[in-house]
Amino acid sequence: MNDEVHITWHDHQITRSQREHLNGHHSCVIWLTGLSGSGKSTIANCIDRLLYERHVHSFVLDVDNIRHGLNASSQLLAEFGEPFAERFGLGFSPEDRRENIRRVGTVAQLFASAGIVTLVAFVSPYRADRDYVRRWIDYQGQAGDFVEVLVDAPLDVCQSRDPKGLYRKARAGQLRGLTGVDAPYERPEHPEITLHSAKAPPEMLARQVLQWLISTGKLPATSDLEDGPLDEQTSPKLE
Repeated sequence: MNDEVHITWHDHQITRSQREHLNGHHSCVIWLTGLSGSGKSTIANCIDRLLYERHVHSFVLDVDNIRHGLNASSQLLAEFGEPFAERFGLGFSPEDRRENIRRVGTVAQLFASAGIVTLVAFVSPYRADRDYVRRWIDYQGQAGDFVEVLVDAPLDVCQSRDPKGLYRKARAGQLRGLTGVDAPYERPEHPEITLHSAKAPPEMLARQVLQWLISTGKLPATSDLEDGPLDEQTSPKLE
């Protein structure tokens, strides 16, 4: 029996447009990509804070948090038994990274359908995988829902930050397949936004994204955009 014949798409009584109207703003997926240590998570959380202060409904999907649950490794799924863990657990092979991005792209699309500005902070090293997510999100919503943000920092800067100790382990031969070292990173060819994270603090870069969202009509313009930078208590440190 073909299980697919029993899968039917169900429309909701409440549409995405109605949810956006209730929230007072459009939704979209802001996809931050870049090397480990480039500042993706820090900037995403700064954007989230700015949106929160403007009463915009938003949420951050962070790679490490997602890999604790939805995209857990086989080791984290061991309690379900070895066959289950081996089948559904994700590592860092090209195939597993592809599935990692496919899953989070699907979740991001669902968040956008719920009227939420969704911030995704993933290395997402392969261009084809990011393009697939763009097509999926735009197809399920509308063209322009996927906003690709390149968080650009030189490799030596990322290595000097090394917030997770990954570069140190790679140099010591304890870690293989690290993006930018012995695994490829395919830069976006035409990102909507490029942030040079070695040249400006994360708060300023977050405001660049906010300005872009306002200039494209995804968010309404209000005077509080001119407020000063985040205070020291709410401002995280760059990776």
